[in-house]
Amino acid sequence: MKWSFKKTEGTKWPKDENGEAIAPAYLKHISGGPLDLEVALNLLDAYGIPHISEYPNNGQFGKLIFGHPPSGMEIFVPETMLEDAQNILSADVVDDDVEELM
Repeated sequence: MKWSFKKTEGTKWPKDENGEAIAPAYLKHISGGPLDLEVALNLLDAYGIPHISEYPNNGQFGKLIFGHPPSGMEIFVPETMLEDAQNILSADVVDDDVEELM
């Protein structure tokens, strides 16, 4: 793989044994600011879980005007990866004590 400024395609949506795309499953509605939305999507990307985002209640217009959807965003993932995605987004952040590690 060669380094470049070209945007990568991202994680491909998985297919079943017949070659058809696996059905999307509703994961979560995320409301809040743009940081909340980006953190959730980047966590899924980091673990290789493809996702589809949908902006309910004219959220696409709000994203255009305000830069983020005021009504939040709904995230869908492949139904075969739903449990993994739920575990990733619901994980508690553990703040390790640096002195304890040394």
